[in-house]
Amino acid sequence: MAQDPPPIPPPHPGARRRLPVVVVGAGPFGLATAAWLTANGVTTRVFGDPMATWRAHMPDGMFLKSVPAASSISAPESGHRFADFRAARGRPPVGDTYPIPVEEFIAYGHWFQERLVPEVERTAVREVRSADGGFGVSLDTGEEVTARAVVVATGLVAYAHRPAGLAPLFTAGLASHSCDHQDFAAFEGRRVAVVGAGQSALESAALLHEAGARPVVIARTRALLFGDPPPADRPASRSRSTRLRKPGSALGPGWSLFAVSHGPAAYRRLPLPVRAHFLRTVLGPSGAWWLRDRVDGRFPVWCDRGLVSARQEDGTDGAVRLELEDPAGRRDVLHTDHVLAATGYRVDVGRIPVLEPALRTSVATSSGGAPVLSAGFESSVPGLYFTGLAAAPTFGPLLRFVHGTTFAAHRVAASVAGSVAGSVAGGTR
Repeated sequence: MAQDPPPIPPPHPGARRRLPVVVVGAGPFGLATAAWLTANGVTTRVFGDPMATWRAHMPDGMFLKSVPAASSISAPESGHRFADFRAARGRPPVGDTYPIPVEEFIAYGHWFQERLVPEVERTAVREVRSADGGFGVSLDTGEEVTARAVVVATGLVAYAHRPAGLAPLFTAGLASHSCDHQDFAAFEGRRVAVVGAGQSALESAALLHEAGARPVVIARTRALLFGDPPPADRPASRSRSTRLRKPGSALGPGWSLFAVSHGPAAYRRLPLPVRAHFLRTVLGPSGAWWLRDRVDGRFPVWCDRGLVSARQEDGTDGAVRLELEDPAGRRDVLHTDHVLAATGYRVDVGRIPVLEPALRTSVATSSGGAPVLSAGFESSVPGLYFTGLAAAPTFGPLLRFVHGTTFAAHRVAASVAGSVAGSVAGGTR
């Protein structure tokens, strides 16, 4: 079970006259962290376009997979939950059978930011580098900022996994990642092979179909999986035996989901191979319960297939030939106009463009490139913190979801505040 975070020490009297803490990114994790830092007296500058990743890299018509009760951004004071946002807009309460439209969640993020982090500076960070015991931060405006600590909350786009076997198609513009699209209307009438079996793949295929495209899903899994609908909007209405067999959690019912929802602090202490296994298998590829009716029977699905080769067909303009193989070694060929890789994200510090190369290589990483983090989300480089998806390999699947801000934000703030207070008291800059 997660334990309460350590108390945040009061700021040293000289703290506000010294270097600020910089938060890079203004999505849910960046906003939550900034709100907690500011509320506890830490001088903070936040750079980024609020909810930009959600606006530019999530397709129109998308719904959140997480339920409303688990879709609030963590705040240091009450009155800023998703339910509070709906009430403020004059909308009725909703339960967990209500899928949240991405447009509504983006509006909630802006509402949260305007109330709790109005100081967000809408400029991009060009580079973060080590400098004089702290960090130098270069902005697109040309301003140079010196920071005592930096919190990297840059979201998921940099980690998009593009399979090596599709590399020639990406180069030719015949393949793309699911995060590359805000609107699927351009695919109307075209054949699109969607690679993947998770929420992103299945929802993208449904949206493509509804936009007039001709999708085919290619999945390694033996069958598509969908979650079960909530039995009621009130978890307490579940029978006692059901709750014992499948306890409820922010991520859904079941002991494994309960464990990773309530025990991210303990998750960090597991051996690395065990953490990697759980990260891969807990909440494995599946679609939300409400997505089934938009997928079943709507378009072809090729399960139990692996990609053998992918190439542009000779003598054609844009057509793609995919060769697929099942576990028995039987091969099929699929002809398509475009390949959409809904193949998820793989955390790798080396792919974060805002960190200068020397700083990237200074960060200790586990296999695959994920940063090794302390209990307070600090990397091996003192003063450099990572939150959001980058912290999932350390703290578990909870950090893939907005609900992860409830665990992460106040812990990052406590760790940063303690570090800043200690450095000021010690007379360092």
